[in-house]
Formats: sequence, structure tokens, C-alpha cells
Amino acid sequence: MSHMWTGEKVCLRGVEPEDWKSFRALAQNTVDERNADLVEPPRSDASLRAWTADRAGRSPRTEAFRLVVEVLADRVFAGAVTVGETDSRAGRFRTGIEISRDHRGRGYATEATELILTYMFAEQRYNKCEVEVYAFNEASLALYRKLGFVVEGRLRQHEYFAGGYHDVVLLGITADEYWATHSRPSVQ
Repeated sequence: MSHMWTGEKVCLRGVEPEDWKSFRALAQNTVDERNADLVEPPRSDASLRAWTADRAGRSPRTEAFRLVVEVLADRVFAGAVTVGETDSRAGRFRTGIEISRDHRGRGYATEATELILTYMFAEQRYNKCEVEVYAFNEASLALYRKLGFVVEGRLRQHEYFAGGYHDVVLLGITADEYWATHSRPSVQ
């Protein structure tokens, strides 16, 4: 990794006002069984432009942020990653990732999540990352297991959508577990 926000395939960058079309496409392309919680009524272009401009104008905060996942090869918007629900006293945070359908299966979600974990564990000194995944979302469960996350529990019939209740799997990884399989950043 040549830069904390850059991997071999993707880089993470701040939201720019012109990203509104990409966020619109992301919302349209990710409304499926993996991201059922993202189903919302259609938004106007003006609403998305305002939302994106607002995000782009915000000063970076370490306790909650959203970054764009950009493909290095062609500088194309591939998705977004978020950090939130931070608890600095307890040393915990949550993360989530959305990758557009046409960019899935290329390792972008893995690398973007690794960049976030490295930043939060190495620079922000958090001790644990938690994620919630729908029990039927095998792709996301596989992603987090591959990264070393451990299943910590299951919330039965926890979320309602598409006419039924669905289970949510809770997964977590500690900084020590992450560093056991990943290199720490260095100044060399």
C-alpha cells in the first residue's frame, strides 16, 4: 500500500458534488436482496445533487464518515464505504460498504474494507469493528469471514422488508485479530 487511502485496485476519496449521478446509479443498482434496507422511495435529481453537495461540503470527522470507492485503473466510482456508530470510550466502530452491481466480484469491497480497518485500527486506535449482515446475504458474509470477522450472534426476525422479517448476523473483528493477518502501516 503506497498511501493509507490507496490499495492495489481502489482508492478511497471524499465525496465530490459531481458524484451525485454515481450515487443515484448506486441506489438504483443496489436495490436487491443484499441491500434491502436501502429501499427508499425514488429521489429527485435535485434532492440527490443537494445531498451530495452537502456531503462534499462537510469537514472530515473521525467518528462518522462516508468515502467513495474509486477504481484506480480508470478512476471510476465503484461504490461507497461508511464508518459510524463509533464509541471511542469502548473502542468500537461499525462499517459498511456498497459496491455497484457492475463492480462486484473484483475484490474492491475487500480492499476498501481493509483500507478502512487499517485506518481505524492504526490511526484512530479503535480496538474492534462490528458489522451487521442479513443472514441470507452470502456474499457479504463471505467477505467479512475472509477478512477475519467472527460471527458473534444472530438477531432473529430483526428487520422487516419485502413482506417478511429477516435475521441479522452480527460479526466482529478485533485489532489484534486483524493485525495477525495484515501488515501494519510503516513510515518507511
